[in-house]
Amino acid sequence: MKALLLLAAVGLCWAQYDPNTKSGTTSIVHLFEWRWADIALECERYLALNGFGGVQISPPNENIIVNNPWRPWWERYQPISYKLCTRSGNENEFKDMVTRCNDAGVHIYVDAVVNHMCGSGGGSGNSATCGSYYNAGNRDFPSVPYSSWDFNDDKCQTGSGEIENYNDVNQVRDCRLVGLLDLALEKDYVRSKVADYMNNLIDIGVAGFRIDASKHMWPGDMKAFLDKLNNLNTRWFPSGTRPFIYQEVIDLGGEAIKASDYFGNGRVTEFKYGAKLGTVIRRWDGEKMAYLKNWGEGWGFMASDRALAFVDNHDNQRGHGAGGASILTFWDARLYKMAVGFMLAHPYGFTRVMSSYRWTRNFQNGQDANDWIGPPSNDDGSTKAVTINADSTCGNDWVCEHRWRQIRNMVIFRNVVDGQSFSNWWDNGSNQVAFGRGNRGFIVFNNDDWSLNENLQTGLPAGTYCDVISGQKEGNSCTGTTVSVASDGIANFQISNQAEDPFIAIHVNAKL
Repeated sequence: MKALLLLAAVGLCWAQYDPNTKSGTTSIVHLFEWRWADIALECERYLALNGFGGVQISPPNENIIVNNPWRPWWERYQPISYKLCTRSGNENEFKDMVTRCNDAGVHIYVDAVVNHMCGSGGGSGNSATCGSYYNAGNRDFPSVPYSSWDFNDDKCQTGSGEIENYNDVNQVRDCRLVGLLDLALEKDYVRSKVADYMNNLIDIGVAGFRIDASKHMWPGDMKAFLDKLNNLNTRWFPSGTRPFIYQEVIDLGGEAIKASDYFGNGRVTEFKYGAKLGTVIRRWDGEKMAYLKNWGEGWGFMASDRALAFVDNHDNQRGHGAGGASILTFWDARLYKMAVGFMLAHPYGFTRVMSSYRWTRNFQNGQDANDWIGPPSNDDGSTKAVTINADSTCGNDWVCEHRWRQIRNMVIFRNVVDGQSFSNWWDNGSNQVAFGRGNRGFIVFNNDDWSLNENLQTGLPAGTYCDVISGQKEGNSCTGTTVSVASDGIANFQISNQAEDPFIAIHVNAKL
């Protein structure tokens, strides 16, 4: 009995690292600023059919309405209450999305903004997405309710009340982040309100949470509210399943707060991943793809089983957050597809794919003066629907990177090779590299300025395979390039440096 109890306790301790995706799926997609109605449709018509395990959604709780600048994306990160109404939809639409996505086998991961409320200069009134009254100056949020007792104003030791020094742990966690009113999470009342909000979402059927601004909360305070969370809804999850937790902690090194401070609570966003991979794929700072042989922990990243891996996110694709100019995004489509392809082929971390919207950029002194622009919207501020074109791309300025053939097919590749070892590495000492995943998949990149023509050991069974980058298997034929693997596992690969997509990926489910 004692051994059983111990096992049960260990199970509870480790459960928050498990993404809870349906068996056979290994990635989620961030449908940034999508409406709940469009996400429900996308789960049913596309994500479930193409092996996506889940969706990270934008914050679903009531936020302040910002009109200057006009309805920026970041207003979603300024809570007014925990009511479920935003420009993505109301509570009924939210529940409908969660139900329909879960029924399709695609789970929902909420971006939880619980470190703070709106900015200290947010004024007062009802300019919020559910119309709730608030008074930021008085720290009055009656729809929660929170009052001045529930904030860290007295605890912060800086003259301005803002974070002034990122090497001072107390400032980073007790003072205001860019003016946002910092909640006193040491108080059980505040912890309980946060847990009530998250439990409401769990009971509706969500599978886990990205916890925004985790770096700005004490890990022990987070543990206290996370320990109050319910198990997941047994309509869709096995009894006793814990919510998946991944925490936003920007740790590029050189600061007092480390990502590892948060491992006890769940996974952590590995911001070094996209910053370093972007530098390598761009061939900056003397970096070469050949150096990726020991990618992952060998590059100073956190342990794979603690990492949420991503090439770009909603912050750093705009130059916010972390990674600077090296971050690859949909604006750099050719290199971006290679980076996402590499991420999805490589075993490191639990992977998240980005799905963005276009905005009109306006660079001034190297900075995009339009980095605030919100989602494609109508004149009244309502978010435009995601329309689907005949070629399955998206309209209305939705980029839908997750629908790009190369990215979608690599999401499937990752599912096919799941659990297989990293194997059969080859490089030319420069920017031509290849590697396999056991006997299930193989990928080859040419990021040099000359063509690649090599006979490589794939580790795959003999046969003819369809390259899932240039095309895909349809019936018994291939719409792209085919690759013949001989009985000894060797195949010839030819990739022009001028190719639209200078990489090839094959796997056993794309065998003709």
